[in-house]
Amino acid sequence: MPTQWIKTLGLGLAFTFATTLANAATLKALTDPSFVPFEMMDPASGEMIGFDMDILAEVAKRAGFEYDLKTMDFNGIIPALQTRNTDIALAGITITKEREKIVDFSDPYYDSGLRILVRSNNDQVETIQDLKGKKVGTKIGSTSYNFLVQELGEDNSVTPYPGSSDMYMALMSGAIDAVFYDAPNVGYFSSTKGKGRTKVTGPLYEGQQYGIALVSGSPWVKKVNKALAGMKADGTYKTIYEKWFGTMP
Repeated sequence: MPTQWIKTLGLGLAFTFATTLANAATLKALTDPSFVPFEMMDPASGEMIGFDMDILAEVAKRAGFEYDLKTMDFNGIIPALQTRNTDIALAGITITKEREKIVDFSDPYYDSGLRILVRSNNDQVETIQDLKGKKVGTKIGSTSYNFLVQELGEDNSVTPYPGSSDMYMALMSGAIDAVFYDAPNVGYFSSTKGKGRTKVTGPLYEGQQYGIALVSGSPWVKKVNKALAGMKADGTYKTIYEKWFGTMP
């Protein structure tokens, strides 16, 4: 083989290898398009914004990867990770034993739970037991749906919705009596679009922790955890938290 061909081949292989490394450092990322204030579409810019989006951007910078972000209904996110159609996801994903069997999670980055939301003139619902016999909305594929079925039984009027906005609109229109869902999302809606028309009631149920989900065996888990730990240590996490939720407890 002529020397020039060898040089050309060597340069080509080097270029291919470098390209592969670059591509390997660009992760396919997924989020839910409507879990406010964790992730939501900014109508002005057309970009996804929110608490999770700020966390992802900072983690990526510190861990050393870029990402190509796509949106998907929440119930499709874990299956997408399981089939390796995506690499990483942030969408207020609760860490559960069942999910840990099929995907990897980062260390917890947010403490949450489940709350009840009703119309402001509803004084009959104070606990989850008061939801028996009533029409209750929650989100498809969420831990809140599983919890409701467990507490109220299969023969109840639990309606799973594909998006959180759908169940909130159903509540305000009177199509359902209550919403049972993640506490920060319920609280945010009640203080913004649902202000004066809805209220959060009852205790916090099933304390939960959110984690960044990655494909099983992902080499990025340790780097993601290191990034999260650094953000908490230097105050960056606190700054992001208070931007979206107010004073950090």
